[in-house]
Amino acid sequence: MAVDLQELTANLVRFYDFKDKTVLFVGAGGRQLLDPSAGTRKLIAIDRDVESLQELKANIVAKGWQNSLEVVASNFEDVRLSGDVVYFEFCLHEMNDPQKSLSHARTLAPDIVVYDHSPDSEWIFYGAEEDKVGRSAAAMERFGIRSRAAFHAEQRFQNYTELLARLAGQGDLAMQRAQRFAGTTNIAIPMDYEVVLL
Repeated sequence: MAVDLQELTANLVRFYDFKDKTVLFVGAGGRQLLDPSAGTRKLIAIDRDVESLQELKANIVAKGWQNSLEVVASNFEDVRLSGDVVYFEFCLHEMNDPQKSLSHARTLAPDIVVYDHSPDSEWIFYGAEEDKVGRSAAAMERFGIRSRAAFHAEQRFQNYTELLARLAGQGDLAMQRAQRFAGTTNIAIPMDYEVVLL
């Protein structure tokens, strides 16, 4: 495992109390750090990737929490559901217009929680996402941050081949930047991330 997902989940649920809340979970087809074990009243998983949502649903059903999960295969901008909190999981930086996405989120719920990379994270440099992350960070600053917590982890890879596999979908620039690790083993790349309440 490249990064300790249990640690990321623990940091998230310590920062924000999801208990008894209806959560609009945006980007649910990704890492899935939040699940009904956090005590949510209802988890509405939103992602345009139908296959990933089906996988999430199968995982939740296997744990016996299917009654508290709803899946919505849709672009977030088209969602018209309401809840207590909109939760973006490592996806706000992937949105075409983060400011517009946050404004839409505010029409759906009083709280917005964003869990994403920090703009100065070394990991996003190797993923060639510094422009995207900087854009979403600026959008959150403009929107108005109520509270924030910053964390540090490491993306770990046994070897260069494993690192390249992880970065495969990030494009040519990411592949070029990763070349500095060619031939190395036990690779550790610092990953700074944060959770923000808007």
